[in-house]
Amino acid sequence: MLLGTPSGTARFHPEIRMITGYERLAPAYNRAGENRAVELQDYWVILRKRWLSIGVFTLLGAALAVAASLATTPLYEASTQLYVSVKTGDSSSDLLQGSNFTRQQVTSYTQLVNSPLVLQPVIEDLGLEARTSALSSRVSASSPLNTSLINVTVTDENPAIAAATADAIAKQFKTVIADLETPTDGGASAVKISIVRDAVAPEGPASPNLKLNLALGLLVGLALGVGIAVLRAVLDTRVRSDADVARVTDTSVIGVIPNDDDAPEHPLIVQSSPHSQRSEAFRRLRTNLQFLDIADRPQSIVVTSSLPGEGKSTTSINVAITLADAGTRVALIDADLRRPSVAKYMGLEGSVGLTTVLIGRANVEDVIQPWGNGFLHVLPAGQVPPNPSELLGSLAMARLLEKLTEMYDVVIVDTAPLLPVTDAAILSKLTGGALLVVGADKLHRNQLAESVGALETVGARILGIVVNRQRRTQSDQYAYYDYTPTPATSADSGRTSRKKRKNPSTGRLPQVPESTSPAAVSGPTTLWPGDSLSETQLKDFQRQQAQNSPQHQRPSS
Repeated sequence: MLLGTPSGTARFHPEIRMITGYERLAPAYNRAGENRAVELQDYWVILRKRWLSIGVFTLLGAALAVAASLATTPLYEASTQLYVSVKTGDSSSDLLQGSNFTRQQVTSYTQLVNSPLVLQPVIEDLGLEARTSALSSRVSASSPLNTSLINVTVTDENPAIAAATADAIAKQFKTVIADLETPTDGGASAVKISIVRDAVAPEGPASPNLKLNLALGLLVGLALGVGIAVLRAVLDTRVRSDADVARVTDTSVIGVIPNDDDAPEHPLIVQSSPHSQRSEAFRRLRTNLQFLDIADRPQSIVVTSSLPGEGKSTTSINVAITLADAGTRVALIDADLRRPSVAKYMGLEGSVGLTTVLIGRANVEDVIQPWGNGFLHVLPAGQVPPNPSELLGSLAMARLLEKLTEMYDVVIVDTAPLLPVTDAAILSKLTGGALLVVGADKLHRNQLAESVGALETVGARILGIVVNRQRRTQSDQYAYYDYTPTPATSADSGRTSRKKRKNPSTGRLPQVPESTSPAAVSGPTTLWPGDSLSETQLKDFQRQQAQNSPQHQRPSS
């Protein structure tokens, strides 16, 4: 049975949860709606859900990197290397002092490479059309740590010019250092600059590096795609599954109806396609409703939603049909006096109905209409009144509900959404409880919380939540499970034609004896659960029962 909670919601007994598969419908984690930290599994779910957009961003980053590389002018680098030495004595102390001196001077010499004192003569000798500042931006000098070496690198669009410029800078640098280090007395300079490696024209460009740029583009695109996917998931407040419902309320999710793109064209899915996944989902919802608190099972149920277009009317109709198919006497009332749709969906006359009864112009027995196998009766909305809320909250409505609950096993009331109007909240107090339909990908979590709060404010009993049109992928649990009958095993002549099976041993069609009468192969065996017997089928069934019953002979006297 259901366990009562202070908020007036319904909770299943653990055994019932196991029998009905409730643990699949409402995840065990965060069932009370408390906030929880995002776990690694949540990120994995986000990546699986947004893999297409992440892949697009990754490819876009790679494409931009390749385009930028192709649009960039190739640059070539040529390097030369210089060695700095000092003329000293032969003693070890002189050698140590000379080594320390060169290391200290090398740091200053690297700064002189880009000076106009070195570059201006190079520009004049090579006839370069560039200023000193422009050439300085393409020349770099560095010295490895704790060495007396100086590396001079020149970058240019022409590899030959880059190598020639590097060699010219090395030669001019030797001349400049020799002039700067010449003693004032006119002696020879103690510092010697030697070119240990001449510049060579490079065969390939140093930039752009296509492979490096491609790798960076892929990484940047991937990071951007993952970041946007996580941000969308964090900022997305839409209710997309039963797990999102559990983040808002601890109300039990008693049904999950899968999405079907053809649902608007086939609202009565239980009748038009009785073996589809949506039909089976409505039957599971019927089962869960039958497991509601046995001691206090509601005989009247209000079916509502938060916003229009979430599928409350089609849910009401299909649940009523499944209950009637199980042999339950059901009365379906269209109490949406603003936008009635039950009569249109079920093909009934809707000009007279609930409003006609409430204003006293007709009795309910005169306007309620049978539908289907006779266990379902429908009371349309009738004319749209100017005061729907007042009519639904009147004493006449309460008496009507009391009368119908005495006449039928279950009374289902389809009413207007909760957030736009107060009709559903009013009727929830007059009935045994409310069933809240949540449209997946349509409703936001704050709207769902507001709807639950509206019912709890008036003290209404929330029987459960039905998540409608939930999209399921092949990776979701039970998404692959499809047990619809094949044409060869279908027995419903009104839905699928029966195909003759071949004998597996001979491969021939089985022969029916000529003496077999039509009555022997016809009858109620071609019916599906919930179908009603026609007069012909009923007579055939009675004839078979009479033939199969044992013949008792009267004993002789």
